[in-house]
Amino acid sequence: MRTDAFAAEELSTTVMAVPPLARRADYALDPVQNRRLMAHIAQGGVRTLLYGGNANLYHVPISEYAALLDLLAEQADAQTRVIPAIGADYGKMLDQARLLRERQYRTAMVLPMAGFTTASGVYDGLSRVAELAGFPLTLYIKQEAYLDLDTLARLVEQGVLAAVKYAIVREHPESDPYLQALIDRLGGSTPAARAAALGKLVSGMGERPAITHVNDYGLAAWTTGSGCIAPRAVMRLFEAVKAGRLDEAQALHARFMPLETLRDKISLIRVLHDAVTVSGIADMGPMLPLLSNTDAADMPAVREATRALLEFEQSLG
Repeated sequence: MRTDAFAAEELSTTVMAVPPLARRADYALDPVQNRRLMAHIAQGGVRTLLYGGNANLYHVPISEYAALLDLLAEQADAQTRVIPAIGADYGKMLDQARLLRERQYRTAMVLPMAGFTTASGVYDGLSRVAELAGFPLTLYIKQEAYLDLDTLARLVEQGVLAAVKYAIVREHPESDPYLQALIDRLGGSTPAARAAALGKLVSGMGERPAITHVNDYGLAAWTTGSGCIAPRAVMRLFEAVKAGRLDEAQALHARFMPLETLRDKISLIRVLHDAVTVSGIADMGPMLPLLSNTDAADMPAVREATRALLEFEQSLG
């Protein structure tokens, strides 16, 4: 696992894979299957792994968290950055921050909390957690009401936050006044400050808005679930978008849409979990409660979309 200090400049060099987490039939962590998936992603050229919602870390007990951290650190190669999630509640974050401080992780992503928060409370809580962990955090934003822009900017400017994963779903991502306001607030008044701000922002909704977010708004990169199955393809998409080869990017983007559409329709987390299993890359096993695996009636469509994406991935060599 990569253990040097986390720098926002890394974000613009790779997409950020958000893998599921393999478990055995008794819900215990499965090191063998997790290693298989991590190796597949790394072989495709993706060098940042974010273990959050797709890994169902919302429901991971504190009693298992240390073992999970150690497993991920041991199995990632020296060029791969691993970012575990913490939270979503403050008490869980504190306990997790203490465990992280004892290890060589260099940032952690704060899972979003819906309700039971205030802006000043989030500011105070994240500041304390970052200090306790000994590193800056990555913030996951899914709702406009979670933090006002001034408070968010203070957290970035004071070094509490190293990066922001932006994941507010819009029907038309090309028209997003809140995202534009966020960029303007963080970017200040100079080109250098704006470039620095954009380098800390990552699109957090998979491939669907990725081209718009990176090409039109200038965000550093995006997080990918389907790219866990097709890491070569997603890196080619990333490189095409970064280079402004938009016709090529659109053609690559279309390859991801069947599986991404099923994830949007059924469940982002459950469909990806079972898609990895049916791909043959690794057996993810059962989903940790309070979630469950994809309904049997939906699995034929998931198998077909996964097969098509994997065949395309394999055609890339």
